[in-house]
Amino acid sequence: MLAGPGKFLDNLPLARKLMLLYLCCVLLPLILTDSVIIYMTVRAEHNSSRHEMENIADAIKYSLSNRMDNAANLSLNIYSNKYINAFLEADYQSPLDYFERYQDFLKDSLYEASVVTSNYQIVMYTDNPGIVNGGSFWNLDTIKGEQWYRDFIDSGQEILAYPYYESSVTSSQRKISIIRRMDYYHKGSGPNLVKMDLDYSSMSQSIVNAKYSFLVYICDGDTILFSNDGHGGMGKPYETFTSDLLKKTGISKSMNVYGRVWNIYVLNRELSALALIKNNFHLLIFLLCLNLLLPALLMTGLNHSFTSRLMELGAAFEKGGIDELKALPAVRGKDEIGILMESYNLMAGRINDLIQTVYKDRLKEQEMDIARQKAELLALHSQINPHFLFNALESIRMHSLLKKELETAGMVERLALMERQYVDWGTDSISIHEEIQFVEAYLELQKYRFGNRLSYQIEVDDSCRGYCVPKLTLVTFAENACVHGLENKTAAGWIFVRCYCDESVLCMEVEDTGHGMSPDLVRDMQENMNNASMQLLKENRRVGIMNACLRLRMATGNQACFELESEKGSGTIITIKIPVEALHKKAWKQNENL
Repeated sequence: MLAGPGKFLDNLPLARKLMLLYLCCVLLPLILTDSVIIYMTVRAEHNSSRHEMENIADAIKYSLSNRMDNAANLSLNIYSNKYINAFLEADYQSPLDYFERYQDFLKDSLYEASVVTSNYQIVMYTDNPGIVNGGSFWNLDTIKGEQWYRDFIDSGQEILAYPYYESSVTSSQRKISIIRRMDYYHKGSGPNLVKMDLDYSSMSQSIVNAKYSFLVYICDGDTILFSNDGHGGMGKPYETFTSDLLKKTGISKSMNVYGRVWNIYVLNRELSALALIKNNFHLLIFLLCLNLLLPALLMTGLNHSFTSRLMELGAAFEKGGIDELKALPAVRGKDEIGILMESYNLMAGRINDLIQTVYKDRLKEQEMDIARQKAELLALHSQINPHFLFNALESIRMHSLLKKELETAGMVERLALMERQYVDWGTDSISIHEEIQFVEAYLELQKYRFGNRLSYQIEVDDSCRGYCVPKLTLVTFAENACVHGLENKTAAGWIFVRCYCDESVLCMEVEDTGHGMSPDLVRDMQENMNNASMQLLKENRRVGIMNACLRLRMATGNQACFELESEKGSGTIITIKIPVEALHKKAWKQNENL
């Protein structure tokens, strides 16, 4: 009875046997069972996600309320402090009188211990004309033109939570303030007020560090105050919560924050197939075993002979090491599997021969490559030492001779700071925080040389300061801006140095307002910078720039990218872009002045 079907199956090609097995024993059962499983899993995941979103919204609401309440309580202490109120309303005969009484106030009222040491930036404003602006006390006239002051007055509130974006020439940043009237002893009559700026960066970072599994937005109206989407930044203006984001919202909660209503939005996420599998792993394993039982029985009856040989062939692959493949001890059968086993033995013999002749030779070539790169780095180091030394010393010497004075002590101190770095090549990698110190030292030396003809500005985001770059690379670009951009220019000029992160890319810019370059020169120079090599370094006249570009490319695995923009008579800007994943990062001391 079984001879007919057995013979039919024996004559079927292996591909058709597997197709028959798949259709009868895998596909049809899986379609039915998996449909039920997916429905149940999606439903359970949806309920679980909603519960998790509720918990996230409650946690954020509690955390923000706690921070705002702490700030409001501190403002209440200031509001009701009789020493502070008396100091604001006192009659001062002169600035000196104010200063002396201010010092006594700090000693007697414990103001510094209770307020100045807090984590808030606190400023009190009064209409007392005897107050000298500075520290924590300012005159009301200085802020009457500010938008936040007008909004607070118009609100009619005694205390107001006020988020806003402050943009000025020196800095631009997001702020969230607690503003309170100070009329405790003259209810409704005094114009005095206290403004407390909360640590926005800390509040934002706490939400990011919580690593919620959902996107979260905290909004004041349609203004996004905080989020964990990775696009926020203290130095960027507040963004808008769009209607598209509102459509994706799964949970929203509101909270009253001292005169304002903040909304917490937790966005839905798309269900991940991998996440579903992980969350329901045991159930899926059970169903998988059930679905494989029938195919396993049919496979045993169809073609038991080829399975054992395939397993033997697979075991041979697994036993093979990186430097040798194990040959099969015996080849059984003359069908497709037997031919495959014979081919494997032939391949293993050829590969083993190639490993002996090629693999070891390749290792030697790599060792030689590493040695050559080390030699090139040493050559680069030796070129840098004299390049800056003579220019800097000559500038100081000429200035001293012309003016016949001993003012160069400060400049020599800065020069000594830099020269120690030129001499010490124990490590070629330093943090941007340290590198900026050398840049400022160099620019101060050049400012001493050029006088009022040279001004400079350095802007570095704190998030960038820990990233490490090759030593003296930014100094080289700043030197190039001075020497080639401003040295022969009679009019006053500026040099700007900026470091910031644009998403996952570290950006370093050096800009000057010097002579500029022709388009042809810009094109040639940018091409040389992006293709810097030892050969180009030998042929190029701009040794310092090519040296810095080559070291940056070598330190980042050729991931450093250089952009050059220049206009004749207007100036030049060089932008260096490096993916942060190609850089090492270390800690730096925030209280260490540049």
